Amino acid sequence: MSELETAYEALRRAALAYPETAEESPWGERVAKVNRKVFVFYGLSAKAFSCTFKLPETGQMALGLPFVEPTGYGLGKSGWVTARFAPGEDVPAELLLEWLEESFRAVAPKRAIKAWEAGEQAAPAARPTARGA
Repeated sequence: MSELETAYEALRRAALAYPETAEESPWGERVAKVNRKVFVFYGLSAKAFSCTFKLPETGQMALGLPFVEPTGYGLGKSGWVTARFAPGEDVPAELLLEWLEESFRAVAPKRAIKAWEAGEQAAPAARPTARGA
């Protein structure tokens, strides 16, 4: 498994471990949702691994990194950033997991955040959905 595939799978598993999460592919790219709201987009191709997060606290800092850009479709104005990695590039896995948590906290309802803080994880039924997974 390549470094990009490893990073993609690690991010996907971590996203789906949060309470009340589900995976869908509404626009051809996989997303993890909490309470029917997207908190992370993630995609993998032969050319790149990309992930998109809502970062209300660290988004401006993230934009200073060479692999990060504002998310398109106007989402960048709302604090969404996209990180892209080409084959052979280092993927800062720990940083992506920190951003994943920030994004989850920015989108999730309070009950899901409390469940996460209490150590609860997603039930197996909340994992990938039949819709586009």
